[in-house]
Amino acid sequence: MQTVHVHRKNVNAFRRRIAVLIGIAANFLLSFIAYKSGLPMYIDSAGTILVAMLAGVMPAMVTGVATNILCSLFNPNAIYHTFISVLIALMSAWFYYRGGFRKISRIVLYILSLALVSGVPGLCLQWYLTGGPQYKEVSEAAKLISGSGIGYFLSAMLINTGYNVIDKGLTAGLAYAAYRLIPEKLKKAIKDSSWRQKPITFEEAKNDVERRAFHSLKGKMTQRLILAAGILTISMMWISLQLNFNNTRVEYTENAVSAAKFAANIIDPGKVDDYMIRGELDPGYSDVEKMLTNIRDNSRGVVYLYVVKIAKDGCYFVFDLDAGEDLGYEPGEKVDFEEAFLPYVDRLLAGEDIETIESDDTWGKVITSYCPIRNAAGRTIAYAGADVSMRYLPDYVRDYLIKSLLIFSGFFTMVLGYGMWMSRYSLVYPIGSMTKRTKDFAVNSDDQKSLDNSVRAIRDLDIRTDDEVEELYMAICKMSTDMAEQVRSVRHYAAATAKMQNGLIITMADMVENRDSDTGAHIQKTAAYVRIILEGLRSKGYYVQKITPNYISDVEMSAPLHDVGKINISDAVLNKPGKLTEEEYEIMKTHTTAGKKIIEKAINTLQGENYLKEARNMAAYHHERWDGKGYPEKLHGEVIPLSARVMAVADVFDALASPRVYKPAFPFEKAVSIIQEGSGTQFDPKVVEAFLDNLDKVRAVLKKYTQEQ
Repeated sequence: MQTVHVHRKNVNAFRRRIAVLIGIAANFLLSFIAYKSGLPMYIDSAGTILVAMLAGVMPAMVTGVATNILCSLFNPNAIYHTFISVLIALMSAWFYYRGGFRKISRIVLYILSLALVSGVPGLCLQWYLTGGPQYKEVSEAAKLISGSGIGYFLSAMLINTGYNVIDKGLTAGLAYAAYRLIPEKLKKAIKDSSWRQKPITFEEAKNDVERRAFHSLKGKMTQRLILAAGILTISMMWISLQLNFNNTRVEYTENAVSAAKFAANIIDPGKVDDYMIRGELDPGYSDVEKMLTNIRDNSRGVVYLYVVKIAKDGCYFVFDLDAGEDLGYEPGEKVDFEEAFLPYVDRLLAGEDIETIESDDTWGKVITSYCPIRNAAGRTIAYAGADVSMRYLPDYVRDYLIKSLLIFSGFFTMVLGYGMWMSRYSLVYPIGSMTKRTKDFAVNSDDQKSLDNSVRAIRDLDIRTDDEVEELYMAICKMSTDMAEQVRSVRHYAAATAKMQNGLIITMADMVENRDSDTGAHIQKTAAYVRIILEGLRSKGYYVQKITPNYISDVEMSAPLHDVGKINISDAVLNKPGKLTEEEYEIMKTHTTAGKKIIEKAINTLQGENYLKEARNMAAYHHERWDGKGYPEKLHGEVIPLSARVMAVADVFDALASPRVYKPAFPFEKAVSIIQEGSGTQFDPKVVEAFLDNLDKVRAVLKKYTQEQ
């Protein structure tokens, strides 16, 4: 059986993966066609919606993210829309499992929601990445209506959302049409493929397994997954940002060094003084300036490229590419040394090589590389300088950070979703289901049939996680089965013991009854009346804490022993046909104390069985009266044990309704009226009320045993 389960699980998982691959392929193909044909829509979510309907949220999220990665092959900006694809997957799965396709109004709401989720953030992304709407149709339409005072951006957002209504309506329609074509058996197999146990409904999962989700395993797992995924994402982004920043800084510095070297190589040392004095009037100056400009423009990060001659009183510019734009220095113009260069002045005057210098002076934060321009004799004539402006790096870093957030947000949500999905199906649902069924098993332990049903319910879970959870489940199955069998055996022995005890009780009672010539079927009838009265009290809500099913059983079982003390009464007194003398009556009254002693000895022998305690109470006190005028101890009210108060009514009624050697049987109505008259004096009023409410049952018992005599 286990092999069959594993095979079925593997086949269904394979079908789920095929569904995801088909969804990705459909998304990619439709998106590629739309992109290449220039349609102002994406049509890249049909597969995601279909997979959400078939397999649930996690496979749909994978479909959406994978689609964006593949679509970035022909549309570089697609990778930045992964979070939107994840939202579409979440909304589609939630919508479907809530029965969204059953009502037109909810379908319309679903499409509008998808359009808003795609249109508003989508346009913001397009604006950031490309400076405006991606599609010219959106841009042109926005320009037409922006003159009405709405504004170009808001107009573009409305138009883009409108296009997304059409786009998402079309993709949802395609997905639903494809869903309808898939056989129901295959849909169910794919839908159930995520379960590691017998599937349960959405309502069962929510009401029975996840009722206290926040404080349960699911809540704890979710919190830890969010924390772990958040820390991992932030750490990765921070490390990536630091590495990228440092790599960019190194790259820019190397570019500055290379640019300075290239510039130094194209400068003729013998012409430096002519260039500095005559500037653009020198015939070769413009050609050199063009070559320097070409070097600067092809050196990433280099913003300033110049040639200076170092003197004791400052730097004299030979070339400065920004001079013609009134931003730089003219040839021959002198500039004082900036503070950052002061430590290097002596080395510069000596014509030595110096390392790159970081400064934050006139031109902001820059990294400067100087390369000596030496003549044939090796004497430094001037320096070629290249500057990398650090003020552009924060912009680059910010752009990198935003794009990283856009990409990581989708992957973060997918990873978080995967963790929650796996924990839910591999831990939360199996453990929650086991917990609920095990609790039911414990609650139903009093009834063998319910206990057997609980065992079947546990085994019916069919948990197959292939890990310690499944091992725990198998252990619980074995334990519950073994326990149910043990309880069955115990109940069997208990039933046999109870049957033997009942036989002993009946035998003891018969010994007494056979000595009493008047008490035909007295013990059977009084036991039946006792049960009727107790059940009547319980149904009316009287003494509910006392009258439990076990209590009723104990009292009914021990009722035949209420007159066991008569074993000590002589036949002359017990079977006297006439009225007893006062002395004989006192002897008869001793059957209560004698019965109490007999049963107390039995209690000590059997270590205090509950039913014998009630037998003692009935034997000792069934002749006590509610008003305190009874015997043997003149107890009154609720001080008299309940079982004895019930037996008092049952015993007197049977004595009235049955023939005796000293009287005929009273009519049923007369016997009932006597009992009713004794309410509140001889009998507990509540006991009498319960007796009177069940006269049809009492009559049936009396009739049954009267016919048998």
